[in-house]
Amino acid sequence: MKPWKHFKTITAHRFAVRRGCFRMGLYWQGLTHDLSKYSPVEFWNGARYYQGIRSPNAAEREEKGFSEAWMHHKGRNRHHYEYWTDMNRQSKVYEAVPMPRKYLAEMVADRIAACKIYEGKRYDTGSALRYLMRSREKDLMHPQTRKELEFLLTMLQEQGEKETFRYIRKEVLKGKPFPWEA
Repeated sequence: MKPWKHFKTITAHRFAVRRGCFRMGLYWQGLTHDLSKYSPVEFWNGARYYQGIRSPNAAEREEKGFSEAWMHHKGRNRHHYEYWTDMNRQSKVYEAVPMPRKYLAEMVADRIAACKIYEGKRYDTGSALRYLMRSREKDLMHPQTRKELEFLLTMLQEQGEKETFRYIRKEVLKGKPFPWEA
């Protein structure tokens, strides 16, 4: 049963992200979002660690000390901030670089969809921001990416999906400055 439940979960997640991406005008990203989740390493590890209430990568990480599925996933999906790291030519240290806006927008849709899938009826427009704020990941992102993401998730909490997706479509993806840049 776990493989079938995992398949249904990732497919529902992809559908929810697709809906969000389409609302922002990101059609190709909506169609291709998270296709790597159907690859053998991601799918079978996801099925093995499936719980239905959180990412199976967390359970795999708890058992093994790392998640093979996550390492595969983050290296193939540009909507994850972890993808956007590279070696600084001066310091010779790997560090975060700013995410391009189209992937930032997909990341917003991805986080909304993940919260909806895992929280179910408990989901509200503040779910994605609360998740970000209680995680350590905000400290690992490039400061510009973190600021932009926090701004968009705060907008989502305060103004809802419709206005946030409209803002992303009309302002962010058109390259217009964020309020603090104007």
